[in-house]
Amino acid sequence: MFTSRKNLGSVLFALMALLGLAACARPPSSDADTSSASPAAVAPTVGSIASTPTGKPVAAPVNYQIGSGDLLKVEVFGVPDLNRSVRVNASGQISLPLIGAIQAGGLTAEQLAAVIAAQLAKDYLQNPQVTIFIEEFTSQRVTVTGAVKTPNVFPLKGKATLLELVAQAGGTTSIANLSEVKILRPAPDGSRKTLEYDLAAIQNGTALDPEVYGEDVVQVDTSAFKEAAKQATEFILPFWIFAR
Repeated sequence: MFTSRKNLGSVLFALMALLGLAACARPPSSDADTSSASPAAVAPTVGSIASTPTGKPVAAPVNYQIGSGDLLKVEVFGVPDLNRSVRVNASGQISLPLIGAIQAGGLTAEQLAAVIAAQLAKDYLQNPQVTIFIEEFTSQRVTVTGAVKTPNVFPLKGKATLLELVAQAGGTTSIANLSEVKILRPAPDGSRKTLEYDLAAIQNGTALDPEVYGEDVVQVDTSAFKEAAKQATEFILPFWIFAR
């Protein structure tokens, strides 16, 4: 029995040593931006503004096209009775006083504001000034995948950050590689640009929490070292204790 304990102890020590060497030898990522670089600021579109749950306005993506489920706030300058928040229905339409149903889906906020102003100018108002605020980007989606507790596709409602999206996915698992969390962002040519962030640094406040945009994919990779250590803890250690 003494020999078995000694051999098991030697095996365990050798395994942990190999894990340490593997962690040190892992090559750095070569196809990603570093976490020190935050995403480029998105220029606001006139009449296209979103609100966070706290009510603070944030810029909507340039040329953002309204989609089903989006929450819009319509304001007509000088006519408060016409101001209201409306949800875009499954057909992409909204309904407003005086002018009834209007197709909003597929239009930008500027385009929709122009359509509403034209309808109001026909019979009701002279030179109406209409502004559209996008309060929720419900038609936009962000995918969170990898070493999180509940990988899923989440609707993007207003402004959201990387830390908030990971929290929506239940947080990271015990084997997540927090130092290299990636955001895969669509590019105009159809490819995806890879942005890399240190989630641990974001959590402790030493790095900025980047904004996440519609159609982004948040990828939390697994740490090979953490995964091997977990396997050693779950399988080798119990066997070694049982053999004592």
